[in-house]
Amino acid sequence: MELNDPILTPEEAKETLNQELPVENAPAEEPAVAAEAENVEVETPSAPVAHRALSKPEIIEEVRRLSQLEAADIQPDEVARLKQQFYSLRNDEVRAEREAYEAVEGNDPQAFAPQADPDEETFKELLGVIKEKKAAQRAAIEAELQANLDRKKEIIDKLVAMSADADNVNRVFPEVRELQAAFKEIGDVPQQFSSEVWKNYQDAVEKFYDQLKINKELRDYDFKKNLAEKEALVAEAEKLQAEEDVIVAFKRLQELHDQWRAIGPVPKEVREQIWGRFKELSSEVNKRYQDFFIERKAKERENEEAKTAICERVEALDFSSLGTYAAWDAMTKEFIAAQADWKKLGYASRKANTELFARFRGVCDKFFAAKAEFFKQMKDVLATNLERKISLCERAEALKDSTDWRATADELTRMQKEWKTIGAVAKKYSDQVWHRFLAACDYFFEQKKKNNSGTRRNERANLEQKQEIIEKLKALEADTPERDVAIKTLKDLQAEWQSVGHVPFAEKDAIYDAYRAVVNKIYSKWDIARRDSRMESFESSLSEMGGDTNRLYRERERLLRAYEQRRGELQTYENNMGFLSARSKNADSMLRDMQRRMQRLKDDLAELEAKIKTIDSKL
Repeated sequence: MELNDPILTPEEAKETLNQELPVENAPAEEPAVAAEAENVEVETPSAPVAHRALSKPEIIEEVRRLSQLEAADIQPDEVARLKQQFYSLRNDEVRAEREAYEAVEGNDPQAFAPQADPDEETFKELLGVIKEKKAAQRAAIEAELQANLDRKKEIIDKLVAMSADADNVNRVFPEVRELQAAFKEIGDVPQQFSSEVWKNYQDAVEKFYDQLKINKELRDYDFKKNLAEKEALVAEAEKLQAEEDVIVAFKRLQELHDQWRAIGPVPKEVREQIWGRFKELSSEVNKRYQDFFIERKAKERENEEAKTAICERVEALDFSSLGTYAAWDAMTKEFIAAQADWKKLGYASRKANTELFARFRGVCDKFFAAKAEFFKQMKDVLATNLERKISLCERAEALKDSTDWRATADELTRMQKEWKTIGAVAKKYSDQVWHRFLAACDYFFEQKKKNNSGTRRNERANLEQKQEIIEKLKALEADTPERDVAIKTLKDLQAEWQSVGHVPFAEKDAIYDAYRAVVNKIYSKWDIARRDSRMESFESSLSEMGGDTNRLYRERERLLRAYEQRRGELQTYENNMGFLSARSKNADSMLRDMQRRMQRLKDDLAELEAKIKTIDSKL
């Protein structure tokens, strides 16, 4: 401004000042909008970066790398993640030491003290370096804020002094404008002095304008320019309403408020209107921001409850007494299903999420360690059993060509009993070694049968005797005696049938089918229990086998496999019973159905046990 430019009268200058005062005082109100979330911890909502699990040496190297960076380049979240991983591994080591210590008989659990960890000392030293760098960074920032405060106070003092010199206000006006520009360029000051400094600055400017006789055209130009700049900020705030990322929108809003404070006054007639619109748009962004964190907290609580339920679910699984592969496989499916359910859930609160994951992982690790130990032990047992069975195969193969029929038959029979006492072998060898042993035994007994061809005459006589029994049964079926008499007669004839020896091989199936047909008719006629019928049928089948120990052993093996299969099914049903919720709409019907199936399996197991005992009595 030139000194010969038009000068405002004192009244006009005062009016101009009064129009500017509400705007210049506005920052005392405007920052409050942005400050509503000033103390809120802003967390970036983008999906968390997946970090692979690191070993302790890798973690230390990563922390060492961070300690060599500038303080501004060190991310606190990265340091916290590495610290969490390191102490998770360290806690596992201490836990293992404690368990090993307590496993030693006589050790006092209260006297346990973990061994010193050099890695932990190195880790702490590196964290101390990072902490010192961050502390130095904070000190530098605080020093810069204090320097900014001192510079702004110095400008305010100059403005106050200039406003007091009423005779020279026009002459120093350009210098005042430079001081205002310098004031705006100076950065932040300590937060506790921010409002006070701003108010003192406004008061000093107001006092100066009270004395200033400024050119009206210049004032109008400034008002117009300031209005255009604030309208642009309002337009930017309107665009933020469509921003999907509420964190980005909130941060951008803070930048707009900083720019708003740096812009001077606008015409009085639009001052309240434009500020009201900007404030309204700011409130909408702030509300979205607050709602976002409220919703996220609710979701975190929901995830925490769900993860707690999964922890309780796996903790309720008892795997301390599992003794078969089928049982371990069934329990493994339960843990894998729990892990899959866990992965479907999002994060809980930071502290709860860490604790719950450690809790869940602890149970899973314990289970899979127990499973690995079981499989290791079973591998040794199976290998020992295989060696014993191979030894029996070699002995049977050495005896298969013997013609000492009685002694060799006794020896092979004794070996078959020994085979029965040996446990299972690996599945891939089970059939192979059994068929090898069976082939050697079958070969000997076939040769023995051929040598005993004289038994054919006895078999023919046995056939005639069984035909007579069938005729008696047919007569019983056609007659109508008392039920008790009929049942007693049937039992006697069945006992007589079982006492008769072998029949010719070619006639065996036909005679047995005729016998079963008439027995079934009698059972139906007098309504005799089907289970008794099956047992009678089984005993008759055994009678047909006579002294053929090879066939008896094969039948026993078949029944044992069926027994193990049904016992595994029963155990699976018993495990699943614990997962049915009484609140479920279909729980009652499902429960009844499972109970019926379990009862049928128990009946089948009882029948199989009876059949196995019957075979054992004949061996």
